[in-house]
Amino acid sequence: MSGHASNYEPKSAFAKWFHERLPIMDMVQGQALDFPTPKNLNYWWTFGGILAVMLVVQIITGVVLAMHYTPHVSMAFQSVEGIMRDVNSGWLIRYLHSNGASMFFIAVYIHMFRGMYYGSYKAPREVLWMIGVLIYLVMMATAFMGYVLPWGQMSFWGAKVITNLFSAIPWVGDSITTLLWGGYSVDNPTLNRFFSLHYLLPFVLAGLVVLHIWALHVVGNNNPTGVSVKSPQDTIPFSPYYTVKDAFAIVVFFMFYAAWVFFSPNYLGHAINYQEANPLVTPAHIVPEWYYLPFYAILRAIPDKLGGVIAMFGSILILFALPWLDTSKVRSGTYRPIFKQFFWLFAINCVILGFAGSGAPDNYFLSHEPADPDKWALTYKLVGQICTAYYFLHFLVILPLLGLLETPKPLPASISDAVLAKSHPSTAYVPAE
Repeated sequence: MSGHASNYEPKSAFAKWFHERLPIMDMVQGQALDFPTPKNLNYWWTFGGILAVMLVVQIITGVVLAMHYTPHVSMAFQSVEGIMRDVNSGWLIRYLHSNGASMFFIAVYIHMFRGMYYGSYKAPREVLWMIGVLIYLVMMATAFMGYVLPWGQMSFWGAKVITNLFSAIPWVGDSITTLLWGGYSVDNPTLNRFFSLHYLLPFVLAGLVVLHIWALHVVGNNNPTGVSVKSPQDTIPFSPYYTVKDAFAIVVFFMFYAAWVFFSPNYLGHAINYQEANPLVTPAHIVPEWYYLPFYAILRAIPDKLGGVIAMFGSILILFALPWLDTSKVRSGTYRPIFKQFFWLFAINCVILGFAGSGAPDNYFLSHEPADPDKWALTYKLVGQICTAYYFLHFLVILPLLGLLETPKPLPASISDAVLAKSHPSTAYVPAE
């Protein structure tokens, strides 16, 4: 895949002159337009393109917002309100940026679960997967720092709670916390640090995305069958086939995005964040943004502070080891009947973790009624503990055992055979040996 030759031929004298000095069009032709791509990719593969577009949207809107934002504790909240009221189309830019973060995470979670279902982390794509997990970590850090910038009540107390977690690390924890705060409490130096890093990290993210795409072009795309490309008949050029498909998916996704921006711009946020930060008034219930809730539930599920921090970070870092934890030689979940059931159970478990993370630890799950000892009910914390145990059980026990015990369905001999079998069900393909 990486050695794919380009068919680019400069037409004009200027194009020839430029090509001899910087053959960038040759690279675009070979690696973006003519790049051979499996012919059976479905719409779940369009979320990579959606994520690239969303990153551009976030960077552009973020740069514009930074022109009007004041990173000082006495002026940050007012500057955000000024953007909303006094800057031309400032409300739109801010809502595009704040809701864009949620859209970004929706797309990245779909992208990650697609990769997990179809085995896109397996050889030879281990490095590609690990770069993707690194992108996810940088996304989480960037979004967290951005959420602090409005300097509302939830922003301030969220920053205080999350940064204080580092103090649980033995020996160096207090030093790390002091470094993050820029002092001995969350104050103006903290806001300045977070603003600087929030502005910088999206460009680091863009660099990692380029590296991710580079790694993808070295090993080539995975596909729904998980069968490697075996002949030119298994592939089609990326353009116009997938550029048109991706463009259609991006338009549909932007309609969904616009619905939030124009009709429910504050639904995914917290109303209390429209109150200016007050270190003397603690909110009744401190909760992070929705895309952190599963990990917040894992943090709260462990009674010990250090244990909770280890479990929370471990739940993300374990994704780096996924290529080796899954011992099955079959990539795609399409041909793994037992794995398919456990995959959806894992997905449901993650959703329940999100609900568990959203509730106060002492309230009953899906109910805010006072505790009744005669009534059977599960608390948010207990549900979080059960789901946390299953989360790690899935990676450390279920996946390794499935690879040893599961009998997968016969694989098609090639991608073309699988495509033809769908078009002509009566035509039986020859299973791969």
